Amino acid sequence: MEQRFASAYLLGGLLGLFLLVPVQMTGTPASMCTPLKTLNDSLSHRRRYMKHNFPINYTIRVHHNEIFKVSSIGKMKLLVEGLDDLVLQRLWFQVNQGVLKKIIRVLPERHPSRPYTAQLESRFRDLEGVFVQSHPAEVFQQELPETIQDTWDHLTEEPERVPPSSWRYASPKTLLDNLCHTMHCLFRECFTSTEVQQDYCGVSHRRKGKKKDLKFKS
Repeated sequence: MEQRFASAYLLGGLLGLFLLVPVQMTGTPASMCTPLKTLNDSLSHRRRYMKHNFPINYTIRVHHNEIFKVSSIGKMKLLVEGLDDLVLQRLWFQVNQGVLKKIIRVLPERHPSRPYTAQLESRFRDLEGVFVQSHPAEVFQQELPETIQDTWDHLTEEPERVPPSSWRYASPKTLLDNLCHTMHCLFRECFTSTEVQQDYCGVSHRRKGKKKDLKFKS
């Protein structure tokens, strides 16, 4: 009798562990793929609206943490061992929420890129809503790793409290390029079937980005 009870207890424990694994190990929920692809379709027009409709070398002021590139993801994973993509996805939403608001803020009502940017922000908010609904509420109550929490806190500071050294200048197109590339990296499961699939999280892509930066600086 005791042996049967022990076996049942062990089986129950293993079953509980099995049920926990998908919550910790699953990638992007399938429900997010449609809004992600919708946002991606909008981003495919970013060159037209974020470059051609702006003066040459036009930049806007953003927090240095809002320059969120694929290389930023790599650095954070090096700093925080075992960093979960879900944590980075939460940070991605926080970063780009601010980026889109800043772009809209500099656009006059009749600017040709304003309707496009407003639609982009609307689709981004729709995606964020699906993201929240696709995960248990407890996920968003968990403490963030210290490095990520520091970044989060800086992003939510009042502008007047941000030290001058923390501001950077970037073009609207560069900011949307970052949004797009990091989206493909952090939600890659939804883009594996695209005809021209780039490994935005790959080392080769990060090195290509570095070469472009060096070429620009030289």
